[in-house]
Amino acid sequence: MARGKAISVKIKKEKVINALEVKLSKVKSDKANEKITQEKFEQAQEKWQKEVIKIATAKFAKAQNVRVNVRYNGLVNVDFDLPIEIGIPEEPKKEGEALNDWQYKDMVEEIENAIRILKMSEEELINTSTYNSIARYL
Repeated sequence: MARGKAISVKIKKEKVINALEVKLSKVKSDKANEKITQEKFEQAQEKWQKEVIKIATAKFAKAQNVRVNVRYNGLVNVDFDLPIEIGIPEEPKKEGEALNDWQYKDMVEEIENAIRILKMSEEELINTSTYNSIARYL
């Protein structure tokens, strides 16, 4: 296996700039829609949990490893395992990428700087080492 060998290719600058601009607009739109996306996810998660609880309580007779604990405040905690064959719906997945504000600012700044530098370059093609420094955004 050739693990140590680097790939040496030239990539058109315009293709990389276009890909970075697409990624930048996606990151910005994800951040702008983050609250709406989070609310939709939480609603879907709550609905899913209710469906799973409904199925689990109906199939409690098949429960294994039942554990009952009385907490210090008088609440009773019942924990049990059910085989996956009971058929639960698929858990909802989060859309988009949730970024902290500092991560978002760093990512946007880095992408914008890369676009700016590439646009200033007089080279028509970029080499692999340049591409590698921005590849995580493409």
